[in-house]
Amino acid sequence: MKKIALLSVSDKTGIVEFARKLNELDYEILATGNTARVIEESGITCVGVEDFASFPEIFSGRVKTLQPKIFGGILMRRDNPSDQEEAEQNSVNPIDIVCVNLYPFPQVVKREDIGLAEKIENIDIGGPSLIRAAAKNYKYVSVLTNPSQYDSFVEELSSGEVSQTTREELASAAFAHTSFYDTVIADFFESHFQTEKTAIRYNYPIKKKLRYGENPHQEAFIAGDFYDYFEVLHGKELSYNNIVDLMAAVDLVNEMDPISCAIIKHTNAAGAATGINVLDSYVKALSGDPVSSFGGIVSFNTTVDKGTAEKLNEIFLEIIVAPDYDPDALEILKKKKNRRLLRVIKKDETTNYTVKNIPGGLLAQSVDDSSVDKLELKTVTDKQPTDEEIEDLKFAWIICKHTKSNTIVYVKDKKVLGVGAGQMSRIDSAKIAAMKAAEHGHNLEGAVAASDAFFPFSDGLLEIVNNGIKSVIQPGGSVRDSEVIDAANENNISMVFTGIRNFKH
Repeated sequence: MKKIALLSVSDKTGIVEFARKLNELDYEILATGNTARVIEESGITCVGVEDFASFPEIFSGRVKTLQPKIFGGILMRRDNPSDQEEAEQNSVNPIDIVCVNLYPFPQVVKREDIGLAEKIENIDIGGPSLIRAAAKNYKYVSVLTNPSQYDSFVEELSSGEVSQTTREELASAAFAHTSFYDTVIADFFESHFQTEKTAIRYNYPIKKKLRYGENPHQEAFIAGDFYDYFEVLHGKELSYNNIVDLMAAVDLVNEMDPISCAIIKHTNAAGAATGINVLDSYVKALSGDPVSSFGGIVSFNTTVDKGTAEKLNEIFLEIIVAPDYDPDALEILKKKKNRRLLRVIKKDETTNYTVKNIPGGLLAQSVDDSSVDKLELKTVTDKQPTDEEIEDLKFAWIICKHTKSNTIVYVKDKKVLGVGAGQMSRIDSAKIAAMKAAEHGHNLEGAVAASDAFFPFSDGLLEIVNNGIKSVIQPGGSVRDSEVIDAANENNISMVFTGIRNFKH
């Protein structure tokens, strides 16, 4: 009796050559629908599942492999006398190879040009069942779910026998394949039908292993579809820290006004500014803290031109990322061999969660999608901020939102002058921000300040006032708000409340 291989694939890459090699190894090819058609058109004989199972495909192909002869052939235990007896009684022949990949629901579900009904039709039913059955019975059955597995499998099969270790590896990959598929379906249904979220599901295929993680002794990977959002145009391989800082840079500049630039070090803004053109935005951002900007990640929200490229080449920068580059700008930037250049392909519009590991599970929260433009700013002092100060206050609030808490940010003319980040005391943040401004020759007289959380006492505000700040933006909400407001009034500065806190731990 010939051995049987079942082939039923949506992705037909390499399937004809795989079928040909199995045929040469004296396997009978059992195939479904379009897979059978492609194989037969190449001149290879195969048997349709409807003939094998003595039951036709029904409901426009919705049911074709869900048949006892097929699943019996996959699941029967070859060394179990009872299974052998039942197989003979029911004319069930063993199936030793199952090659299946699934309808492209993970790809189809992202398309906006396809309606719900068509997306639902791309949910594979028989495929996952075949894969799971074959993987469960890995002791006797080899299951392949990716064209990348074909060559090495055939090479081993040609040597006489597929090892237990190989079947175990294939089974592990198979369950991972169906697990990812089910995760995408479950997330889509919960999102589309707006049902209550029952689980935090993170199940992304590993696309690339990185050299190391945050530190050399840590393992790291890229998983999921990162490269659907960013195109790497030039430079060395991205590291774990590069990607973390890259996302901090892009997230910040995406919230800023058009024609803006942000320079990031260790996820915080070393510089940020809005300009009259792209070069102006970079020059202003760089002047905020040119020392810390060395080796930073520079992000733009507009096209980089030749003049800006020439200026960028004057110092060492790890990464430059922008929505586009003029051709002559790209040529100039590529002169730096190791520096990474990236193009933003599209923005991430999905509803995401930030996640931290905790013992026994995960701590998850929705991303902070608050926007200063949607807030109702409330002036709480006698002095009203000017229109120019309001614009700077909004700018400072955006920078503050994207900086590690506790945060104080000083801004003038939509340019960061000083940042105090990640301190245990808000007073220390205010002092550090002033120190950084003074270090680079910035005059804080007439500048504005942002605080990511309320002032618990007036001392933090007074530290800011002593540096020449004329207007402050903060959440409000302290039991001592009146004390803080009185201090602002006594020092003749304006202050606005946002009513929202933007901690970033």
